[in-house]
Amino acid sequence: MSDLDAARSPKPVHEQHVDGFGTLRVRPLDVTADAGVLHAWVSGERAAFWGMNGLTREQVAEVYAHMDTLDTHHAFLLLREDEPVALLQTYEPEADRVGECYRPEPGDIGLHLLLAPASAGRARPGWTGTLVRVITSYVLLVLDRRRIVVDPDVRNEKAIARFVREGFVTGPRVVLPEIDLPDVYLPEKHAQLAFLTREAAFPDS
Repeated sequence: MSDLDAARSPKPVHEQHVDGFGTLRVRPLDVTADAGVLHAWVSGERAAFWGMNGLTREQVAEVYAHMDTLDTHHAFLLLREDEPVALLQTYEPEADRVGECYRPEPGDIGLHLLLAPASAGRARPGWTGTLVRVITSYVLLVLDRRRIVVDPDVRNEKAIARFVREGFVTGPRVVLPEIDLPDVYLPEKHAQLAFLTREAAFPDS
């Protein structure tokens, strides 16, 4: 990223230094500037459960441009120094199809997380856990929420195991209904719900 691009990017909403990893920042997604990075991530086979395989760069940009018009759904890029390392999406469960599959409680917030592919030959022990902890700090402490809900595909065993390792407690398996609207289409999804409370993540908060 050039100095000019950095100056034009949205300002981070959260910044956290982690010993051994550097400074991690959460900033709102810039649909135009970040479209290439997002398309490279979501078009890969490893991102099949994200549901965007086969979309063009322009179509990916359109999806996030639509999200940018909503008050209930938000997208962020997580950066280590200036390197994009993850895509974070947050949403209000009662305004999402997941709200039809469980009873949202006051202070709930939904979360989707897509990690960037690891560079070839570059091991990152502890990396995923660090990213998840920074994200939960932002969502639960900065946004002052009581509980996170995630809904990975039941076939995505790696994602489910990752959340459980970070303290999430699995809930019911549910079927998220198909959404077929002029601006958005989401196929039916068999999902494993999991939850993380602020008390469990930050006992002293």
